Amino acid sequence: MDMGDVPAWAALVVSVGAVVVSLKARGDGSRAADAAEKSVTEAKRSADASEQAVAEARRSSDAAERSVAVAEETLADQRREAAERRAADAEANRPRAVLKIEHANKAKWHLLNHGTAAAENIVCVDEVEAMIRDWPIGLSLPPGEVYDFMMAGSMQASIPSVLRLKWDGQDEPVPLRVPPRVG
Repeated sequence: MDMGDVPAWAALVVSVGAVVVSLKARGDGSRAADAAEKSVTEAKRSADASEQAVAEARRSSDAAERSVAVAEETLADQRREAAERRAADAEANRPRAVLKIEHANKAKWHLLNHGTAAAENIVCVDEVEAMIRDWPIGLSLPPGEVYDFMMAGSMQASIPSVLRLKWDGQDEPVPLRVPPRVG
């Protein structure tokens, strides 16, 4: 071995060391690249999962909004129905005049108020020829009260079978049956 060979041998050792270091670096780089690729894949998967979570959250939010709208509509319907029931109950319990005609004797008849409210300004809308005198203007009957009137039938003026009456709060005429005379 010649002295000139020593630098060649040193170069050989250094180059072998460089090859070893290079191979090791290459392996580390490959592992780092694999890890980076794996990290990118995981990040992509995580991003996809996040997008799915956002989409699911939107669907859930939309469903919640629809639920709220339906609940508000249902509540409004329930309130409307309750108000209608209260109005119907108030109307059913409102005091009313209930008039009836009864025969007293001979040509005398009674107009009775069987209701819970007064009948104010009672008017007979029929023209009754058998009526002996017309009813007074502004005739009013408190509950339980009676007004006596007279009707006499004849060949020209028979006693009607029905009298149609109106009073304050009762705009449409109410037909009242006139019972037959008894005696």
